[in-house]
Amino acid sequence: MLVESTDVEGAKVYEMIIKQIFQDLQLSPSVKDMRVFVDPKEVVFILAIKMDKTSNFTILGDVTSIEYDKESNKTIIRVKDENYLPNILKKLWLEKGRENVHQPDRFSFILEGKDDNLNNLVIDDPYENLKKRVYDAIFRIIPEGFRIIRDISKDDVIAIVCTDELIKDEWLDKGLKYVEELTYS
Repeated sequence: MLVESTDVEGAKVYEMIIKQIFQDLQLSPSVKDMRVFVDPKEVVFILAIKMDKTSNFTILGDVTSIEYDKESNKTIIRVKDENYLPNILKKLWLEKGRENVHQPDRFSFILEGKDDNLNNLVIDDPYENLKKRVYDAIFRIIPEGFRIIRDISKDDVIAIVCTDELIKDEWLDKGLKYVEELTYS
């Protein structure tokens, strides 16, 4: 982690704050590297974080058996791995509507009609989950009052430039430089 600042003591404090937030959110193992720039005189905060690789996403077909019953015109989903039950239910509610998902028992779901795309429905995406957690950390780290935020993220690098004034081109350039450094490191 590199924290740059015109205020040396302020840089140390920010490094401590960042480490504490990442420890609280248990993100430290998931972050490869980070660049931070803080300038209290210019009122700018730049942060770029390179996320570590995650495992692959899980699709519904991997953790369930899906059958279509022609006679009743219903699709029956039987859960093989109960660890995914909350994710499956949440995703089915989101995709099909809560009123259209029936759960006769703990490990079964019934949907009206036939849906050939259910097998490929992503129910768990560790990369997206990590990304959400990193953004949560970022919004805890950003100095209070910095309401103008530009997201300049690219691939596995999440980066923001923020201030309480108009964002200057030179700040964006510095942020993009951090993104490039982290992308190829």
